[in-house]
Amino acid sequence: MPEAPSFALMSPATQLLLPLFLHFGLVVSLYAALTWFRLVAVRRGEASKNDFARADGDPPVSARIQRNLANQFEAPVFAWIGALLLILTSHVNTWDVAAAWVFLFGRLAHTAVQCSGDNVALRGQVFTINFLGLAWLMGHACAAVTGLA
Repeated sequence: MPEAPSFALMSPATQLLLPLFLHFGLVVSLYAALTWFRLVAVRRGEASKNDFARADGDPPVSARIQRNLANQFEAPVFAWIGALLLILTSHVNTWDVAAAWVFLFGRLAHTAVQCSGDNVALRGQVFTINFLGLAWLMGHACAAVTGLA
């Protein structure tokens, strides 16, 4: 079996996309967790299958996971847009790759905080981490597209 290429040998575009593909892994994990916790809730009699047809039908644990999963399709879309624009304009640099990793680690931290409790203040603070990575990617993408980079 061939060895995986070293991160340093990957193209800048691949380095930029790797944390975004890992973010997709987070999304898959959240779907699995949501399914599991909903099954457990039904088996325990805490909810019926029909309860999940409504946005407010989940018990507290699966409701937090469901809301976090929805969050993965809000701001993260802009990370992909920024990354793709940087790749298309050939403006990917080390700062962009770092921003994508900051974005991923911030998403992971945000998920951990949101899915484990109701500390909204901490969740907002942790959200700032991934938002900084996202703001860099979109800012540099805007500069690249408008010719300011």
